[in-house]
Amino acid sequence: MISTDMRFTDLGAPRRVWAVSAIHGELEKLYAMHDAILERLQAGDRIVYLGNYTGRGIQSRETVDEILTFRRLALSMPGMMPSDIIYLRGLQEDLWQRLLQIHFAQNPSQVFAKMLEQGFGPALESYGISAYDGMRACREGVLALTRWTGKIRDRIRENPGHEIFMTQHRRAAFTGEDALFPLLFVHAGIDPARPLDAQGDSLWAPKNDFLEITEAYAPFKKIIRGYDPQHSGVRINCVTASLDGGCGFGGSLICAGVDSVGGIVELLHA
Repeated sequence: MISTDMRFTDLGAPRRVWAVSAIHGELEKLYAMHDAILERLQAGDRIVYLGNYTGRGIQSRETVDEILTFRRLALSMPGMMPSDIIYLRGLQEDLWQRLLQIHFAQNPSQVFAKMLEQGFGPALESYGISAYDGMRACREGVLALTRWTGKIRDRIRENPGHEIFMTQHRRAAFTGEDALFPLLFVHAGIDPARPLDAQGDSLWAPKNDFLEITEAYAPFKKIIRGYDPQHSGVRINCVTASLDGGCGFGGSLICAGVDSVGGIVELLHA
């Protein structure tokens, strides 16, 4: 058995999986990608968003709105089920969770500065949250930070569905063991030496070079990721597929249509 951990999603044996790369708050590109997916989506398909929905782009909040709107539209199609649409946790989603617990950090100023270096500022601003206020709260101490994170939670709750969305992210998704060609979908990477349920933050902050993996990560035949720190485009070999056209960094948003035998039958760009 691969894993029964509820943090991971078993996709079963889908007809196709539409795997969407890191978005980084690029709303217009997501609009175009959703239009392209909708033209092709059929019952028996799955959609797996591979993380990093916010950050970098200035329309992060609106991007989450669009993801939720598209979910409702997709689920209105005959044969589509709620379990057919999966959201993976990426680095930016991990930053949101760390931010809401930042008052427990030993050095909150340093932690928050690192978050801003990773492009988190625009996501905060899209929710009307000042990064400057955050730095000031870090300097003032635990009580100020607690008030500030409380304000963040309030701002998130002002947007219907956003708080629930932020709690629904899965660590990885996979097609079933009885599939013809078992596939594993991750955000950024994996530690080949660890079992799936012991990966921890290796899934969104890998310590090794994903593109140098040369052997299949059993029982999976191929690993597909949606975020490459180098944004090196589409890179596919026998055991891995990396999908990152640099969306949020001046490049394109990518979606791969993957069939039941692991073939990438269509690549969509926006």
